[in-house]
Amino acid sequence: MSERSGNQPLTIWAVSDGRAGIENQALGLAEAVARLTPAEITVKRLKYRSAFARLPNGLRITPRALLAAKSDQIAPPWPDLWIATGRASLPFSRRVRRWSGGQTFVVQTQDPRGGLDDFDLMVAPEHDGVAGPNVLSIVGSPHRITPERLSDAWPAFAERIDPLPRPRVAVLIGGKSKAFDLPEAHAATLADRIVQAVTAAGGSALVTFSRRTPEAARRVMTARLSALPGWVWDGEGPNPLFAFLHAADHILVTEDSANMATEAASTGKPVQVLDLPGGGRKFDRLHARLRELGVARRFDGDLESWRYRPLAETDRAAREVLRRMVGGSEG
Repeated sequence: MSERSGNQPLTIWAVSDGRAGIENQALGLAEAVARLTPAEITVKRLKYRSAFARLPNGLRITPRALLAAKSDQIAPPWPDLWIATGRASLPFSRRVRRWSGGQTFVVQTQDPRGGLDDFDLMVAPEHDGVAGPNVLSIVGSPHRITPERLSDAWPAFAERIDPLPRPRVAVLIGGKSKAFDLPEAHAATLADRIVQAVTAAGGSALVTFSRRTPEAARRVMTARLSALPGWVWDGEGPNPLFAFLHAADHILVTEDSANMATEAASTGKPVQVLDLPGGGRKFDRLHARLRELGVARRFDGDLESWRYRPLAETDRAAREVLRRMVGGSEG
């Protein structure tokens, strides 16, 4: 990558398919870099034309020609730093160094399933087991959570949350994925256990669901958790997640999402993991690591309190990005 003028901010593209859980990884890392050096961040959301949406990446040899009109276009002037996440971004990430004539430093998060030499740096979840000279392994995934961001989110929701009795329990519910499921019967049992624990503590619940939460599970959990003091967010209006995390004394999170677990672990607040049917070795490794670090424990029906040093893996990754941009992979 060529030298920039010391007066020019770093230009960064955060590239993904636009889904929140995917985009937040690229954008979170971009924002962490921008906290270390002056930078201008541009979010790029990729949408393929419907005829090519399911095409294997190996066949997307001219990916720019396959983008839909509603997609952000990928064209010069190229950024100094390209940070991308997700399958949709891979055909572009593998080519942008050549397109830019070597001017763009290319960072990819998540496991690309091979072809590591196409990237200047891979920021990969430790539990994925990816290794190489251009790989930085981190616990969990990059994200956007910082104490400042949580604090900034608080005033917009303080009037509704502040009167709620403590302890306040943030409840982050995921759902169906390749590895896990959340059937209605299990959701009902889970909700009952949460109600019992929060009631016993004399507290309140701040509940949010993901897009992957099955509708039947959402309905039964909403009905049962609404019996508690608190707020079960229905998905309408501004998202109160950051305010929930700011206000919480405890965090309960379903085990299906590395993103949610990592975000919770960055708060320094007790994180208890809610079991779901299913599982996989990668998730087992992640949760074992979080327990080893003193961050998380299994939820056994009681709210527990303890302290730990908040995870700051996104900031560590940002420092490594800048180190390699300036000095290369050695050192």
